Amino acid sequence: MPGRSSNKVLFSGKIVISLLLQLAMTKCPAQPAPLIDSFQYDSEIKVTFDQPAAFHKNKPVTVIFFALPNGNTTAQTMGKIMQPGDDWHFDIQHIKAQTAWIRKKLKKENIVVVYLENIYKSWPAWKQRHPEFRTSIPSLVDSLAQRAAGGKPHSIHLNGHSGGGSFIFGYLAGVKDIPSKIKRISFLDSNYGYDSTYFPMLKDWLVQTYGAQLNVFAYNDSVALYNGKPVVSPTGGTWYRSHLMLHQLETSFAFIRIKTDSLIEYRTTDKRIRFFLKPNYNRGIYHTQQVELNGFIHSELCGTRYEEKGYRYYGRRVYKKFIR
Repeated sequence: MPGRSSNKVLFSGKIVISLLLQLAMTKCPAQPAPLIDSFQYDSEIKVTFDQPAAFHKNKPVTVIFFALPNGNTTAQTMGKIMQPGDDWHFDIQHIKAQTAWIRKKLKKENIVVVYLENIYKSWPAWKQRHPEFRTSIPSLVDSLAQRAAGGKPHSIHLNGHSGGGSFIFGYLAGVKDIPSKIKRISFLDSNYGYDSTYFPMLKDWLVQTYGAQLNVFAYNDSVALYNGKPVVSPTGGTWYRSHLMLHQLETSFAFIRIKTDSLIEYRTTDKRIRFFLKPNYNRGIYHTQQVELNGFIHSELCGTRYEEKGYRYYGRRVYKKFIR
C-alpha cells in the first residue's frame, strides 16, 4: 500500500522535526522576560519597576530612575512593536528595549529601571502644584530605591528626557549635598531648568564622589522651527542651558573638544563629565532622536569600558530585537 507507506514516512518526519525543534529550544532558550511591576505611589504618581528576570543576590544593584518626558505615558516611554493605528509616541524612546540591551552588556549587575509618571504627564506641572517637592522628591527616590533593590546596598542613577529633567532638579533642590550613592546623572535633552544655583553642588559631587558621572545631551533648539515659529526662546532651551552649565564647569574642570560630522562633544580627560551637543544646520527638531538613536544606552554606558562597543550614539537602533 504505497499511500500508507508515504504516510508513515511523513509521520516519522514530523516526529524528527519536532525533536529537533525541542533540542534547539533546549540549547538556545528564549531570553527571560523582565519583571514589570506597576503601582500607585500616591494619588498622582504612578511607578513602574522593570526588574531583571533573574535577580542575583551576589551581584551589585543599580537603580535607574527614569523621569518621563512631557506628554508621555509609561507604556509609550517603554515602547513596543508598532501596529497600524498606534500612537507615534510608542516608537520614539524604547527605554524598555534599550534597558534589555544594556543588561546584555552589564551582566555582572542587577539593573532595575524605575519609571516615574504623574497624572499631569509633566514634571514641571506637577512641581508647580506641589511646593513641598523639595522634601517629597528625595523621600520618593530613597524609598523606591530601597524597594527596587530589595533592601540591598545599591547605587542610584538619575535619568530623564524632556520634562523629566525637572524631576532631577527637584531632587537636587531638596538635598544639601548630592549623596555618594548617586553615581550617575544624565540629562537627555532635559536640562531646561538649570541655573547657577546647581553648580556648586554638582561640582562638589563630582570632586568628592568616587565614580560620579555627569552626562548632558542637547541639540541646538535655539534655532529650531515648528511651522515656521521658534520652538524655544534664545535662552529657554537645552542648547543655551547646556552651554551655561559647561562654561561654569570649565572654571573647575579641564575639557577637551571633539567634533564629528554630526556631534560636538566636550569631555574631561577622565571622561566623567560629558556634553554631547548636536548642531542644527537645517533648523529641524531633534528632541526625541537623541533618545531613540541609542541615547539611553549611551547615557548609561558612556565612560565605561562598554562605551560604543556594539553600538554608536546617534547611529542605527541596535536594540530592535528587544522591542516587544
